[in-house]
Amino acid sequence: MSARYEELDWQSTALGDLVLRRRKDASLGVEIFEVKLGDEFLMSSLFTVAEEQLADLGLAVTTGEELTVLVGGLGLGYTAIAALRDDRVAEMTVIDAMPAVIDWHERGLLPVSEALSGDARTRFVLGDFFALVRREPGPAESRYDAILLDVDHSPRHQLDSSHADLYTVAGLQSLTRHLTDGGVFALWSDDPPDPEFLAMMAVVFSEARAHVVDFDNPLTGGTSSNTVYVAR
Repeated sequence: MSARYEELDWQSTALGDLVLRRRKDASLGVEIFEVKLGDEFLMSSLFTVAEEQLADLGLAVTTGEELTVLVGGLGLGYTAIAALRDDRVAEMTVIDAMPAVIDWHERGLLPVSEALSGDARTRFVLGDFFALVRREPGPAESRYDAILLDVDHSPRHQLDSSHADLYTVAGLQSLTRHLTDGGVFALWSDDPPDPEFLAMMAVVFSEARAHVVDFDNPLTGGTSSNTVYVAR
């Protein structure tokens, strides 16, 4: 591998080889952390604005104090660390299906890992977010004031086809069983706002909105956009 790239971890998974690497971009003068799954680039520390806005926009409409939050998808950790900046967050569970991703943060391999792992409010859980929200929560299980999800590329482009049932009226109704009264569900998407999906959210939730999040793209010299859906 080129001296500009350092492979920090490699793991074989059911979805393909998962690789965490670090590189120096001389033109930008920054260190960049990237994750690849198979032939796909999943995420880069160069683009974290929308991931942070997922937490900021979701929690902005979450009411109450002593909030309990569930983050679906740990990734590079930017959604989770943004959630912890809200002093009302008392407990945050971060669930990820890939043990390697949790291990990266427990080993302190990423820029936010130490702050995230060292915060007593954080709990990492190895598990399937989609399986969790399909089932009825038990009487002793937590209901969440906010659920923040960043796993799939978008409601129409899933990382795994088994996730597709969430992005239906029935799937969203199942998810609401894990929310407190007035709880908030926020979802990151790489695609522009999807009117059909937004209409599904409006069937299930009393309020639903799609926020377009613009950010500078130094690779293209222009502006790129993601979408954050927020429903309550």
